[in-house]
Amino acid sequence: MRWLGHPAVKPAVFVLWLLPAIWLLWAAAQDQLGANPAEALIRSLGDWTLRALVLVLLVTPLRVWSGVPWLARLRRMLGLFVFFYGSLHWLAYAWFDMGFVWQDIVGDVRKRPFILVGTVAWVLLMMLAATSFNRAIRWLGAARWQRLHRLVYAVAVLAVLHFFWMRAGKRDFAEVAVYAGVLAALLGWRLWRWIDRQPDRSSPPVSATER
Repeated sequence: MRWLGHPAVKPAVFVLWLLPAIWLLWAAAQDQLGANPAEALIRSLGDWTLRALVLVLLVTPLRVWSGVPWLARLRRMLGLFVFFYGSLHWLAYAWFDMGFVWQDIVGDVRKRPFILVGTVAWVLLMMLAATSFNRAIRWLGAARWQRLHRLVYAVAVLAVLHFFWMRAGKRDFAEVAVYAGVLAALLGWRLWRWIDRQPDRSSPPVSATER
């Protein structure tokens, strides 16, 4: 696993995560997205948002299991890719589905729960992206910044709920179940670690000489 510490890994990961967006833009320009290109583009961007979110939440378990602390350096960049693809996903919806008519967008958000949930998740991602830099950490303080960035867990739940409601009309839940299972495992692992680190309140206090 030492190769993960190589200076070329970070730029390579950046390029790899940029490629899907480049390919989708090229495919849209070349009319290669099928009979309904707008729907294909919106859904593909949503899929890449979910994949980036899974990878972000996978960084910490991989760092703990592999013992490679350098992996944490990828987390911020991958988190910004979640926001990047999530923003493209929402903007594609606002453009192709709603024609950037903001009154219609607001009405659609109020009317359709899965659009509301997706929009809330995107707003939370915007907050996380806006405070992902060192200056924001210094301004907020490390403890408050950490609490704020735990909102990524809420984003994961909202993203799966958005995906579930979107597929509910066609009763196609196979892919939803995969993402829900993976994200539940990653969030469950964090909950287990948090519980494991809590002091055992049932044990008698230990004197200073016994520590």
